[in-house]
Amino acid sequence: MITCAAAQNAPGVLGTGSYVPGRVMSNKELSTLTGVSEMAIVRKTAIRERRWAKQEEATSDLAVAAARAALEQAGVGAAELGLIVVATSTPDSPQPATACVVADALGAGHGTAAFDVNSVCSGFTFALSIAERMLAGSSSDHALVIGADVYSRILSPADRRTIVLFGDGAGAVVLGPGGRQRLLSSRLASFSSARELIGVPGGGSRLPATEETLREGAQYFTMNGRGVTEFVETQVVPGIEAFLKDNGVTQDDIAHFVPHQANGRLLESLAQRLGIPAARMATTVAQYGNTGAASVPITLDHLARSGAVAPGDLTLLTAFGGGMSMGMTLLRAG
Repeated sequence: MITCAAAQNAPGVLGTGSYVPGRVMSNKELSTLTGVSEMAIVRKTAIRERRWAKQEEATSDLAVAAARAALEQAGVGAAELGLIVVATSTPDSPQPATACVVADALGAGHGTAAFDVNSVCSGFTFALSIAERMLAGSSSDHALVIGADVYSRILSPADRRTIVLFGDGAGAVVLGPGGRQRLLSSRLASFSSARELIGVPGGGSRLPATEETLREGAQYFTMNGRGVTEFVETQVVPGIEAFLKDNGVTQDDIAHFVPHQANGRLLESLAQRLGIPAARMATTVAQYGNTGAASVPITLDHLARSGAVAPGDLTLLTAFGGGMSMGMTLLRAG
């Protein structure tokens, strides 16, 4: 576990942006595909639809669209970026880093540092903390942090438990001097002994893709849903409580709670266990599903553009996912 209090000259969020594909995957369509009724999908997940990328769309395409929206709001040009970090567990390809594809597409300056972070659904909070610390101690003024995933490519049509949960999308923030929201503190943690709860077994150096692994479906995403729920209850809830306490903050001080959009019913339980009113919890899960590392920045963008964040408001970002990993960030609106 590592906790980072923001440096005195810590950058703030200058702009946010998000993008989801135009293709809507409805519960009705998934019901036909899986045999799970529309009513059952909503009852178990609170998800009513999600967006899936077109065949020609890759993770970098979604990331670029979200990045452009964030850069436009921030009033920052791509050439001004010293750092681009993309959080994803569904990269365009194993090599090169998707961040390098994004940097080139945006027209970032020659030499802009660009790399990926894979902490699965916690990736954006990890990337945000890394970028904030790097920017605070660098000669550059601006960084771009993106969470982007195309989970529809790694879902097994035969796994009715996961195919109804996930959607595709990207969210981004631009960091720089001042900003609409200042980063106050972050905490990152991994619980590696539980790493087998979530994963894609095939396609890496331990189990390279072969005809046999493809026949066995090793290229598909797997998740122990009950184990993930137990992880949230035993690690995430007390982890958030400890993080707030260590920062001298109570649940009553949190004006906006932006959690990873894992499952609508799980979020309801999480807010209840934390004692945070549902009205303070920002959600996009009903219309977009679980968008992996993109879910926190997409939801943050929707919150920021809603006009609901007032000066002085505290916003808590929380993410959890494969690894198992957990990340939390406190923001203060200027």
